[in-house]
Amino acid sequence: MLKLVMRIGVMRNLLTKRVTAERIGLHPESVMRLARAGQFPRPIKLGAGAKSSVRFVEAEVDAWIAAKMATREAVPA
Repeated sequence: MLKLVMRIGVMRNLLTKRVTAERIGLHPESVMRLARAGQFPRPIKLGAGAKSSVRFVEAEVDAWIAAKMATREAVPA
């Protein structure tokens, strides 16, 4: 499988919707639903149309994962 990651600027990685979904273990449409609901980082649209490609900022996705892990660790067993 080809992992699609685009580099912009200095150390800024953009992840495709599919790579983002694989990283967090959800279906790509579930990722988009979470983003629309404000429960996941918003994607960057690469076009003007409704069907334009989107990318997620890797650092924001990693921060979301870290926050979820911190919440899990803060809950008493």
